[in-house]
Amino acid sequence: MPIGVIGGSGICSIPGLRVTDKVSIPTRYGDPSDKIFLGEYHGVCIAFIPRHGYSHTIPPHRVPYKANLTALKLLGVRHVVATCVAGSLRKEITPGTIMVPDQFINFTWGRDDTFAHDRELVHLPMASPYCDTLALAATNALSDLDIEYRKGGTVTVIQGPRFSTIAESKMYALLGGDIVNMTQYPECYFARELGLCYTVLASVTDYDVGVPSDIAMRANSFDKVLPIFRSNVENTLQVLRRILLNASQFVGCSCAELEVKPYFASKS
Repeated sequence: MPIGVIGGSGICSIPGLRVTDKVSIPTRYGDPSDKIFLGEYHGVCIAFIPRHGYSHTIPPHRVPYKANLTALKLLGVRHVVATCVAGSLRKEITPGTIMVPDQFINFTWGRDDTFAHDRELVHLPMASPYCDTLALAATNALSDLDIEYRKGGTVTVIQGPRFSTIAESKMYALLGGDIVNMTQYPECYFARELGLCYTVLASVTDYDVGVPSDIAMRANSFDKVLPIFRSNVENTLQVLRRILLNASQFVGCSCAELEVKPYFASKS
């Protein structure tokens, strides 16, 4: 079974992936962000899709998260490694760091975040939304590559596509957020509901505006943020390659499937 890879901003392909097919997978929830590349990476089967499309034309609040995850599952995927970019809400989490979060706080609104199941209503537990086994594989790869990283942490997910105000940014930090991002919800949730093990490499490009710094998403700071973004892309690709080459660390995990099975066992 292939390993699913969802590429965030800057990750529109996996260098070295030997593509064997490009498939369009229509789902009952519409079309995914783009065609899914099927291929082989040093003996590992991969199903790759760019979250925002190959031309990066889909904004965060319009990403077809439900169709993307459903299409990957239809292809036989059971494990998903995603990438995303983020801003830091804390001075100690410096730009250039890659975080592997274990919690999220959702501040999005109006997004389609419920599957239309032909079964009874289910209130799905979400205490631990990310796969610990996949997260460990990610942090092992980061450690091996000697890249600055944080194991665990909370990602605050905002609606986008606009960035935060200073007041909002300070509020997110007070509520326990460590980084801020626009795409982890409902992507992470849908993966769990489909029984897919999921983790994300969240690369920090800048300080969010509530943290005093000259490396922030302001017009006069873009020349400092852009080199960090480019460096993060290369580092993320290195980590992704290492994770895929060591897939034996996680392919046996079925934590997500085991967690949702009791709630969906009555009807299919």
